[in-house]
Formats: sequence, structure tokens, C-alpha cells
Amino acid sequence: MAKIACIFPGQGSQYVGMGKELFATGWGQEVLTTGQRVLGEEFIRILLEGPEEELKKTIYTQPAILLTSMAAWRGLEETGIRPDYFAGHSLGEYSAYTAAGSISLEEALRVVRRRGELMQAAVPEGQGAMAAILGLENAKVEEACRKAQEESGWVVGTANYNSPGQVVISGETEGVQMACQYAKELGAKRALPLAVSGPFHSPLMAEAGKELRQVLAAVAWQDPGIPVIANIDGQEVREGSMIVESLVRQVSGAVLWEQSIRYLGEQGVDTLIELGPGKVLTGLVKKILPGVTLINVEDSSSLGKATCIFKGE
Repeated sequence: MAKIACIFPGQGSQYVGMGKELFATGWGQEVLTTGQRVLGEEFIRILLEGPEEELKKTIYTQPAILLTSMAAWRGLEETGIRPDYFAGHSLGEYSAYTAAGSISLEEALRVVRRRGELMQAAVPEGQGAMAAILGLENAKVEEACRKAQEESGWVVGTANYNSPGQVVISGETEGVQMACQYAKELGAKRALPLAVSGPFHSPLMAEAGKELRQVLAAVAWQDPGIPVIANIDGQEVREGSMIVESLVRQVSGAVLWEQSIRYLGEQGVDTLIELGPGKVLTGLVKKILPGVTLINVEDSSSLGKATCIFKGE
């Protein structure tokens, strides 16, 4: 039997004015009001009006994407569509737990704002970096990182297994640069430095993880009403007691996105709906599971198209 998964984007998908049409609806207004109550009017202004440089700051980006994703989810929920699974890329995993009822929107916004602060403060500016390695198999990317770390002592490792031939690495700036060079020598088509504010999903985030644990432990996590696929191992989370450890490990561990999507395919998922700004995840899934039905919901038009598809119109 055909199954549906809803997936939620992470940092990098944001843009000024995202979700504006959705926030104008009844359910969207409720989501926006919650965001304003928790994060303040200035946050809402930056989300809807910019400037872009402010929105790019991690402390704004993370709650802004979560808020937009929740407006998209509420819109889809209004149509009566019920997915079989949730998954989210990095920050998007928090959106997934919110949609699954494990945490309230209000609490989730507070948690991801604090997560953004901790990640931003974990490493002094300029001392950490990330890069996308394109056209090289996973094992060789890992080899390039291992070789760079062993020879130089700089911390560097894999951060995101995004899709076949696209792996992001993260660590100390010099280590990332050296690993990029080794990756090219091993046959990578390209090694692209990413415009990020820190070495996310690397061991350099371990201290942030310790403080994040305290933040997460203060939440009364509920069992997900729909299973959530965890970034850290690509497996189902069905119990609230599993969530804190999974999210703590996630901040300094690799996001196994390709593995997570393959798992969904193995469970019979043939339709994936990206909820939130942009189509980044849709593009990745195309490379992982060619032939599945892909839908995105980020505004009134895309929500209308999604509704028509499921009603067979």
C-alpha cells in the first residue's frame, strides 16, 4: 500500500517573506501569533521584511524556518492528509517532532532559538568551516577527512550525507581545506566551501551539545503521534524518551539524510511532501529515490496544487 512522508527543511532554505501567504490564512495566523508571542515583533519583521543578512543569522534562521514549516504543515493538515512518517534535515527534525505532537510549537520555538545561540557561540568566527564534496562516493569522502585529520591534527569529518555524490564535511577551517584537497585528488568533481557561520554537525559542536541537553531535558517530550526518522541513525523514533539523546547526538554528529530517505523507500513510501521554504530536500530526494512523487508546500499556490493531487483533481 502506498505511503506518504512529510519532510522538513533545515538552514539554507530561508528567504525573506517566506510563508507570507500561509500566515495570512486562519491557521497560519495562529502560527504567526505564537511566533510573535514567543520571539517578539522584531523577529516577525525580520522574517517577513528582512533584511536578508539578519535573517541569515542562525538565531533568526532556525525559528523562522520552523515557524514557516509549521504553517505549511497546518495547511496540509486542514486538507485531511495524514502522513505515515515524518523526517527533517537537521533543524527540520525539530519541525518533524512538532508536527508529530512531541513538543508544542511554543516550546519548539524557544528550543531552536537557544539551539541557534549555542551553535553560533560554540566556535569563534573564522575557526570553523563546511564544504560540499560533489561527485565522490561516501567512503572516499570519509577517507579524505581521515587522511587530513591524521596528517594535520585538525578536526574534520563528514557532516551531511545529502544524496549520492553529495556529502558535506565540517570542522576546523584548515582541516576542511586540506580534506577538500584530498577529496579532489581522490576524484571529487568539486569541493565547494559553504557560506555558513560555523562548523555544524562536527565534534566542535560537542560543548554546544552539552548545554543543549539541559535545554532539551526541560521539555516534557511526548511520544510522536507519527514515527519520526532520526538524522543520527536513519531509524524510527516512536517514544518520547528517545528524543533528547537523539537530538543531542545530532548537533555534533552527521545527518544521515540519504540513509533516512532510503529507509522510507524500504518502508513503501512513494510520496514525499516537503513542508517549508524552498525545494532543497525535493532536489535531494530525486537523486536518492528516482520515480517517487514529490510535492512541496510553501505558499497558497503550492498548497492548492498538493490538495488537488490528493483529491485526484
